[in-house]
Amino acid sequence: MKKLLAVLVLGACAGAASAADVVGNPKAAPAKIEMCIGCHGIPGYKSAFPEVYQVPMIGGQSAKYIEAALHAYKKGDRKHPSMRGIAASLSDQDIADVAAYYAQQSAQNRK
Repeated sequence: MKKLLAVLVLGACAGAASAADVVGNPKAAPAKIEMCIGCHGIPGYKSAFPEVYQVPMIGGQSAKYIEAALHAYKKGDRKHPSMRGIAASLSDQDIADVAAYYAQQSAQNRK
C-alpha cells in the first residue's frame, strides 16, 4: 500500500511539474491565434456579447498575464462565455504558445 501511495504521489508531482514547465513557442502560435485576431486584433473594437465593452488589445501584454487569464477562463474563474469556450479548447502548450506570441508583439498593439 505504501508503494502504491508513493507511486501516486510521484505521478501527481510529475504531472504538476510538467504543466508548470511548459514553455511557449511564439513560432508555433500563428496556427493557434485565428480565434484571437477576430476581436483582439482590431483597434478600438467593441463587443456586443454578452454586453458592450471595449475589447483589449493583447499585443505586448505579459506572457504570464495572458497565460493566467486563459487558464482562469478555462477553469471558469473568469466568466466571459466566448473566452471560456476558446480557452477550454486550448491545451497548456497552446496557451503558452499564444501567450509567448502576443508577449513579443509591440506594446503599440495594446492601444
